[in-house]
Amino acid sequence: MKKTLSWITLSLSFLMILTGLVGMALSADEPKGKTKKEKLPAEKTVQPPKREVYTIQIDAPITPVVTEYIIKSIDKATKAEAEALIIELDTPGGLVESTREIVKKMIVSDVPIVVYVSPSGSRAASAGVFITIAANIAAMAPSTRIGAASPVQMQGKMDETMAKKVTNDLAAMARGLAERRGKNPKWAEDAVRKAVSITEKEALRKNVIDLIAPDMETLIKKIHGRTVETGLGQKTIRTKTAEVKEI
Repeated sequence: MKKTLSWITLSLSFLMILTGLVGMALSADEPKGKTKKEKLPAEKTVQPPKREVYTIQIDAPITPVVTEYIIKSIDKATKAEAEALIIELDTPGGLVESTREIVKKMIVSDVPIVVYVSPSGSRAASAGVFITIAANIAAMAPSTRIGAASPVQMQGKMDETMAKKVTNDLAAMARGLAERRGKNPKWAEDAVRKAVSITEKEALRKNVIDLIAPDMETLIKKIHGRTVETGLGQKTIRTKTAEVKEI
């Protein structure tokens, strides 16, 4: 009898130990998510696209060398997908053919072109008139001027017929550019036929330019959000946080 009780006691003890081991094993296999909340991965912050504004300075007559510089700068800004190319301009004028090449490149440019007659005391005379009007956005600094685009023969003197032909051609070119960019076509034609010249305040009032800015920083702020027509269609310029790069 005693042996039977001992055997039963021993069997019960063994069964209890076995049950405990099985319970521990089941607890170990149980998914942790049931007892602890899994940590979700942190949301990634979306970085805004990098924006750039390219700038160049023209402080010289418009010649083939300057033309090549401007054209290459437009190509570079286009390749970089810049928000805009700003041409800081101060010129007494230049060659007609060089001016035509620049204007043609500006008209079909995929990147918006901003011409900024600056710094104070600068001028956009003769060829500078066409370049300024051809821009998507035309701006001037305080105490600057624009105009006097009548053709002048560099060597010798044109006869009356030739002078008339050249004047009529340039007048039509100026008028066409002004109409394309929404500027004052009559003033543009008078700049060629009558050699008129005006200050930045008059230019703004007469719709020859889009805005007046005292410096480059202000200009970049003012062009932000403006929508212009490029070779690829309409584009809204975003320059608020753009990095400025001088070519």
